[in-house]
Amino acid sequence: MRLDKYLKVSRVIKRRTVANEACDGGRIEVNGKVARASYDVKVNDIITINFGTKPLVIKVLAVNEITTKETASLNFEVIEN
Repeated sequence: MRLDKYLKVSRVIKRRTVANEACDGGRIEVNGKVARASYDVKVNDIITINFGTKPLVIKVLAVNEITTKETASLNFEVIEN
């Protein structure tokens, strides 16, 4: 699944266009490297989102095409907030 779509489906970022713009702006890293929106997300990837002063670091636990509001948080684990 594409990185921008994963961030939207897992509800880390509300809109896919915002996730896409964050990737284009170099604010999102996967496994320590700046990632494009087209990056293919895999289980155990470490995603760092640099919004504001403190980065959000999450670990991908599952890649599901469709999730509900209740199960969206099961797709990732927050490592550092």
